[in-house]
Formats: sequence, C-alpha cells, structure tokens
Amino acid sequence: MVLWWIGNAVLLFVVLPVVIALLNRVLAAVERIRAAADDILEHGGELAGLVEDVPELLARTDATVEQIAVGATRYAGSVATLLPPK
Repeated sequence: MVLWWIGNAVLLFVVLPVVIALLNRVLAAVERIRAAADDILEHGGELAGLVEDVPELLARTDATVEQIAVGATRYAGSVATLLPPK
C-alpha cells in the first residue's frame, strides 16, 4: 500500500508537471503557427491583387527578349566575320 502512495506522489509531483510543460510548449507552437497562417492569408490576399498585370508585363518582356535576341544574333554574325576560321 505504501508503494501505491509513493507511485501516486511521483505521478502527481513529477510526471504531471512534465506533461503540462510539454503541453504548454506544443500549444505555444500551435499559436505561433496560427498567427503565421493568419498573416500569410492576409498578405496573400493583398498579393493576389498585385499580380493581375503579369500577363501584360510578360508580353512586353517577350518583345524585349526578341529584340535583344535579334541584336545578339547580328552582333555574333559580325564578330564571326572578324574571327579567323578554324
């Protein structure tokens, strides 16, 4: 019977505080994750409004890349005529 009381005391004074401390750490992490998720949701909605112009910007970028490619090809052709053949 004495061992039963010692076991109960160990459970009450050792195991239970450890479980509560671990639970506190887990709940704190969950609260940080919840705050980060709320922040992502808020700013993600703002970001969605900023990407509406992307197709137009990509079309302009494609035209610029095409112009650069034409210029680079002309330059490479000119340099090729100046270099000695292999």
